[in-house]
Amino acid sequence: MARPRKFDEGQALDAAMDAFWAAGYAATSTQDLCDATGLGRSSIYHTFKSKHDLFERALARYMEHKNAELFTLLESELPARQKIRALLQRVIDEECADGGDGRGCLVVNTCIEVSAHDPSVAASLEQDYGVRLAALRAVIESGQRDGDIAPGKDAGTLAHLVIASVGGLRVSARSGVGRAALEAVADATLSTF
Repeated sequence: MARPRKFDEGQALDAAMDAFWAAGYAATSTQDLCDATGLGRSSIYHTFKSKHDLFERALARYMEHKNAELFTLLESELPARQKIRALLQRVIDEECADGGDGRGCLVVNTCIEVSAHDPSVAASLEQDYGVRLAALRAVIESGQRDGDIAPGKDAGTLAHLVIASVGGLRVSARSGVGRAALEAVADATLSTF
């Protein structure tokens, strides 16, 4: 008879997510994951099969959390243009927070570090991108119908631009670009709408 688990799998995933987020996939060892989660190697491998499986599940958890935040913003009563500006501002505020942890975004970090040589992770990132793209496109199309966003612009292209701007803001901030420059990039992005 199998012994019952004596740990919260969600907490273990959150701890593993934080470890991967802080150091990246390659630099996070199995021992780092044991230390972060408080689990032994056998518990990690029994529950999550492998470091790669644990990473994919932690990344999925991160994407679910961040997308829930995004959807809450995009479903708010703000006009479409203000929703997009609020999204860009949220990114700037996260990246420029005093005492920030400097981890950036796990999705952006994973795109840079892992996706080029890991088809499974690349597929997860592509699916996540599609979810965000569809949500942003719907907001932009709604804004075009309401007259808040220029109707002659392609909503899909504008949605891609927002995602590219979010990633660019995050990478630029990690490169030392200050808040004023990031704010100017957000304003320039909105000026195309």
